[in-house]
Amino acid sequence: MIVVATNVVAYLYLPGEYTALAEALLETTSAAWAVPVLWRSEFRNILAGCLRRNELSFENAVALQLEAESLVAGNEYEVDSRKILELVRDSNCSAYDCEFVALAQNLNTQVVTADKKILQAFPDTAISLRAG
Repeated sequence: MIVVATNVVAYLYLPGEYTALAEALLETTSAAWAVPVLWRSEFRNILAGCLRRNELSFENAVALQLEAESLVAGNEYEVDSRKILELVRDSNCSAYDCEFVALAQNLNTQVVTADKKILQAFPDTAISLRAG
């Protein structure tokens, strides 16, 4: 199992610079993708931006949300608030970012992300999507 940041899920479903890397990660890893429950709100917010910029239709946005939810079904986790706040205290990352790191640490795995701040603050836990 690996933890994936919301940006990795978004890259998988929304064509862009990192889409091929996200697709390759999905194809080459046998590990299930795990996420904190927070990912749903983050992904919906990304879709909201696409809707507002007229990059997606409403029906496409709904379909992408459902497809992404299916991808991680059964692998969404609540994360301990104390652990998140400890990571916040010890880094310059947001509590949102620290949820992914805390989950990876709880599951004894790594978080795959394209977020440079997470990669820099947590080199033992975070790996770059490029390295995935």
